[in-house]
Amino acid sequence: MQIKMSGISKAFGPVKVLEGVDFALAAGEIHALMGENGAGKSTLMKILCGVYQADAGTIEVDGHAVQIHSTTDSEHLGIAIIHQELNLIPQLSVMENLFLAREPRRFGVIDSGRMRRETQHWLALVGAGQIDPDIEAGKLSIGQQQMVEIAKALSLNAQVLIMDEPTAALTEREIEKLFGIMADLKAKGVAIVYVSHRMEEIFRVSDKISVLRDGQFVGERVIAETGFDEIVRLMVGRELGDRFPKRAVEIGTVRLAVNDLADQGNIAGIGFEVHAGEVLGVAGLMGAGRSEILKTLFGVNRRTHGEVMLDGQALVARTPSQAIAAGIGFVTEDRKSQGLVLGMSVRENATLVHLSRYAHGGVVNGRAESAAVARLVDELHIRTRDAELDVKSLSGGNQQKVVFAKWLANPPKVLLLDEPTRGVDVGGKAEIYHIINRLAAAGVAIVMVSSELPEVLAMSDRILVMHQGRQAGIFSAADATQETIMTAATGGN
Repeated sequence: MQIKMSGISKAFGPVKVLEGVDFALAAGEIHALMGENGAGKSTLMKILCGVYQADAGTIEVDGHAVQIHSTTDSEHLGIAIIHQELNLIPQLSVMENLFLAREPRRFGVIDSGRMRRETQHWLALVGAGQIDPDIEAGKLSIGQQQMVEIAKALSLNAQVLIMDEPTAALTEREIEKLFGIMADLKAKGVAIVYVSHRMEEIFRVSDKISVLRDGQFVGERVIAETGFDEIVRLMVGRELGDRFPKRAVEIGTVRLAVNDLADQGNIAGIGFEVHAGEVLGVAGLMGAGRSEILKTLFGVNRRTHGEVMLDGQALVARTPSQAIAAGIGFVTEDRKSQGLVLGMSVRENATLVHLSRYAHGGVVNGRAESAAVARLVDELHIRTRDAELDVKSLSGGNQQKVVFAKWLANPPKVLLLDEPTRGVDVGGKAEIYHIINRLAAAGVAIVMVSSELPEVLAMSDRILVMHQGRQAGIFSAADATQETIMTAATGGN
């Protein structure tokens, strides 16, 4: 199947999201769609899938003009999408989500047995056969939910498959499995649109790259004829400089000391120190206990054993409120449900943690609060026309900067970062790296969980590796390689 989108334009109120965009996709092609957060990539793909309707422009399928008014129209044409923001219904089972509105029936009644068997088939195909078809989707991890989304898209037998940040929450093993599935689909003539901010992946799996900038098409390149620097220039309209900015910080005294830490069954025997101005990276496969370390330190998970010292004093943090009061901040993995209040404004989210700083006698000084937020918006380059705008209207990268703004207003002693650049474009990542370096320079001790090994190796001073809830080792970032980290993460010596 071949797709041709011509002159596509879309506006939401006064905001023009797409202007005259062209995009072409050939059968058996993996075509990367790139651009900074807010460039219009997801909007363009949602138009192709019938989630939105274009204000102008045409769509052709195999040379014939088509009208796509709904997701049902796109599915009938053989087009399926795996959304960046997962669309599973938490209260329904995995198999109910997989076959929602298209359940197999026998004599007019839903055939649960067949639905379960088919769900097992599609889950096994994506390497997620261990997931119970009857479990509620909301009880799965983010990575498991992503695999269910991929299985659901494949079950539609689509001829055009759109993958919007499909690897953002996957382990290295799951990513390799996904790439194998993509290669098989490509060999069968399926066309794949691959939307990702991970440049290594783009250059590994794609045949072509199309780039959007500020809602406009700025170029298409054949992978074999281009390189990282050219794509970055197309995306941001300038030279980006060092991908991972250098940090020259004098490491101070021990700020956080952890000894024999354990929670209710996820982690045990964890011990490390983090100094003022130091970045300790945490690596490991999904489910190894990386996030659980941060949640236990922050009081989200109950500490069942071990000692934690903050600046030489025993840390008592049975709740997040106590952790915040003690001087610990936490940027969570899932900004949508845990890091932000989507119905509140940029201003309200940015000052939510430390609102008392702007209050006197129980009354918030609105002028002082607004001035502080204006400085943060400018300092972090948050792209919003107004700090009173609901944070849900911002792109993913700008939402992540608002999460960081909460902690920059009053920097903590220790900042816990769980996948701080997940779903953030290359330009936004560079800005977040500068924020991390600046916090370290101010003496903040940082513990950073990341699934991107280049990021862990480049941004960390030392790296703690987890394997099945246990500490597999601590390495100097200067001496570590991706191979040594992955060997430890998989239980090797």
